[in-house]
Amino acid sequence: MYPIVYIDALFVSIREGATVRKKALYVALGMSLTGQREVLGLWFQQTEGAKFWLSVFTDLKNRGLTDIFFVCCDGLSGISDAIGAAFPLTIVQTCIVHMIRATLRYVSYVDRKLLVKDLKPIYAAPTEEAALAALDAFEKRWGAKYPGAAKGWRTRWSEIVPFLSFPGPIRKMLYTTNVVESMNAEFRKVLNPRVQFPNDEAALKVLFLALQRKKTRAMAPIDWRQALAHFQLIFPERFPAG
Repeated sequence: MYPIVYIDALFVSIREGATVRKKALYVALGMSLTGQREVLGLWFQQTEGAKFWLSVFTDLKNRGLTDIFFVCCDGLSGISDAIGAAFPLTIVQTCIVHMIRATLRYVSYVDRKLLVKDLKPIYAAPTEEAALAALDAFEKRWGAKYPGAAKGWRTRWSEIVPFLSFPGPIRKMLYTTNVVESMNAEFRKVLNPRVQFPNDEAALKVLFLALQRKKTRAMAPIDWRQALAHFQLIFPERFPAG
């Protein structure tokens, strides 16, 4: 089992007949009980939404994955329903850093620093009620100038706020998918010299070999022991014995 699984995508140029198109390759990175990062799988998206994600999590389950406490991702279409079918107890958490980046798409450069500062009371709130009050205050201040900024948070509210129910060490682990984005940066180093791949399998082989060569340099997160202690207290019946 893995307390946290992070999911993110990178895009690979694949030739299909006479054309070349960018295809989304999804990476699932598990944080083990010891705080080590382990790549659980690489998948090209062959179908849309929930059907694709159900195939991904069914694959993981068939390979022996028994439980996940949290899946942290970037609001991927259909993923909540798929996780609910395969792992009904798993909590889906939207990456807050991705939410901030998405909000800034609406904002002029001169307002960005101040607006980001005003977003912090939302995701740093002690409770969901306090977060909602902070969102109301944010919308009151910025809604007239940037009506889409607060709307994005309200639309995805149910997948933004789950981590607010947990203590600080767990919040830090769920705040961002940067851990898997860092892995994707490593992948891009081996993908960039190649303009295109003849098929999906060729790209997967290159990435698999890159994983085999890569030496594990990442240490467990600084707060991992604290987070693990909280996981054990919050999910005692799901926490492995020994």
